[in-house]
Amino acid sequence: MCGLSGFLGAVPFHDKGRQQAVLKRMTDTIRHRGPDDGGYWIDGERGIALGHRRLSILDLSPAGHQPMHSPSGRYVMVFNGEIYNHLEMRRQLEAGVDGSASPAWRGRSDTETLLAGFDAWGIAPALARTVGMFAFAVWDRHSGTLTLGRDRIGEKPLYYGWQGRGSGAVFLFGSELKALRAHPAFESDIDRDALCLQMRYSYIPAPHSIYRGIAKLPPGCLLTVSARTREPRLTSYWSGPHQVTAGVAALFAGSAEQAVEALDALLRDAVQAQMIADVPLGAFLSGGVDSSTVVALMQAQSARPVKTFSIGFHEEGYNEAEYAKAVAAHLGTEHTELYVHAQQALSIIPRLQSVYDEPFSDSSQLPTILVSQLARQHVTVSLSGDAGDELFCGYNRYQLAARLWKTVNAAPLPLRRLAARGITAVPIDTWNRLARRTARYLPPSMRFANTGDKLHKGAQVLSHSTLDDLYLGLVSHWDDPAALVLGGAEPPTMLRGEAPPLTGLDGVQRMMALDLLTYLPDDILVKVDRAAMSVSLETRVPFLDHRVVEFAWRLPQSMKLRNGVSKWALREVLYKYVPRALIERPKMGFGVPIDSWLRGPLRDWAETLLAEPRLRSEGYFDPAQLRRKWHEHLSGQRNWQYHLWDVLMFQSWLERQAAHGVDDDEHMALMSCHTS
Repeated sequence: MCGLSGFLGAVPFHDKGRQQAVLKRMTDTIRHRGPDDGGYWIDGERGIALGHRRLSILDLSPAGHQPMHSPSGRYVMVFNGEIYNHLEMRRQLEAGVDGSASPAWRGRSDTETLLAGFDAWGIAPALARTVGMFAFAVWDRHSGTLTLGRDRIGEKPLYYGWQGRGSGAVFLFGSELKALRAHPAFESDIDRDALCLQMRYSYIPAPHSIYRGIAKLPPGCLLTVSARTREPRLTSYWSGPHQVTAGVAALFAGSAEQAVEALDALLRDAVQAQMIADVPLGAFLSGGVDSSTVVALMQAQSARPVKTFSIGFHEEGYNEAEYAKAVAAHLGTEHTELYVHAQQALSIIPRLQSVYDEPFSDSSQLPTILVSQLARQHVTVSLSGDAGDELFCGYNRYQLAARLWKTVNAAPLPLRRLAARGITAVPIDTWNRLARRTARYLPPSMRFANTGDKLHKGAQVLSHSTLDDLYLGLVSHWDDPAALVLGGAEPPTMLRGEAPPLTGLDGVQRMMALDLLTYLPDDILVKVDRAAMSVSLETRVPFLDHRVVEFAWRLPQSMKLRNGVSKWALREVLYKYVPRALIERPKMGFGVPIDSWLRGPLRDWAETLLAEPRLRSEGYFDPAQLRRKWHEHLSGQRNWQYHLWDVLMFQSWLERQAAHGVDDDEHMALMSCHTS
């Protein structure tokens, strides 16, 4: 795993040395992504600069140094990721393409293989042959064009955008925003519309970023740009929506037993390919279905005990470590676990904005950083079980949404909306008082804490007109972010206004597909990539081998959700290696008790960030709404942990931007480098 950065100028560079200083500064900001080596390449006449930081995983020798040239010399590339089938691609190239000679290999790196593939087949055709995760920037010296590329699902990040005006305009790109911010042309204009998205989803979905003019390259896409043609041209070489609908239209025709065997074989191949490394390797293990499957298949194909890592919490309801330990003992792995006290988790909070570099408020970011730190003490590469939920119908909300919709849709929409207005017309406090007075007359199963809160949430469900709207409500934090963010207007997304034509899918399948296209790349994979790379740990996700993804969508829904049991086919694979009794339990998730922490050890920190004078001075949020929710949360009247965490992560990020901005003298020096 590595990090890349660079820029393309609208005019030639007159002082290559000064431009290299800018490039080095950009690249040094992401040193954590590649502590083993750094490289720089500049063509001053063409105005292109490429920088790279290397985390050596395959071919630890200097032959893997980047930026790297293709065998013909046509392409120069900086690459982040892994091509798991690159040895197979080498054999194809060695057989010759259209009578061409076999490449004269300099080393054993997958970057060299991919560049030779670009020479032989072209960029998009070469990518079609790959199995892997990656982001790259490649300069075509013949055409004078820059191409950015990202893997099919979006495991590896890539930001880009034009900054500056006129002859001073520069096209910036890099693995993390901090690399772009280090260029003197960067403008740092916060996009309030993107902030609305973070308030709704807890993340900012591609192609948006927190800055105006800076975008994320969507998964499965190539972007081409040049100094002559400044408008980037975006093309897709692999389409998630197409693969989803194609799979549902051509379902697996074999028996359930044959499907399980086929899935077992595919996953074994994917896991085996991702176990190749020239450095120590292990896996995250929570004890759930997904990570246990990955570890079981690793151990089944390893002559030595696999190194596995788990994080445990002392708070009841948040600890899965005991289950992971039982699975590890059964499989015979070399298991390491760390039980974390609240103070250890809280100590991570000051680092969050440096790690994530953009407002990001999935609170499971905290244990993800902790387990990454633990693993990095022993290995350089760790496999994970991410994406099993999206591919095999694992999230509880899929069944919950389907049941809710079946119930509420039995009544006419006007009647439901009338009932919702009646419920919400009564204040939450009033409902709670009524509930307390009548509790003694009700059976225990009908006595609830915060009854008013639950009734108001239920009223929201009643008012939805479609299952898609209901699902959006379930995955949303702030229901009307534009009313909270001053001057913000929420842009459309795949979940709200720009859904792809997912024809042939039922309601649950649509939820799964939308999660695959949005929540997985923009939340889950961001969370894991930034956490792991902050400690120079490479993570790999066997479920995201695109052949596994495509096969999963060919499985009939009855092989994913059977008799109320989620991930049926995947469980059947796992039960070949691990007893059912070690796995079958309610799904827990990878969370932390943010709600109680905000009322306890985080209260003073949060109060500082949410102080009304501060909110008014900064001018991003409506203070009245925030202060009301903060007081309701502190009193225990409502649980607003997710809403408040969204705001606190932005406030903390904003504070860090102010504290870690480039000082005036350094900025002026860099501006001199840029304009000379």
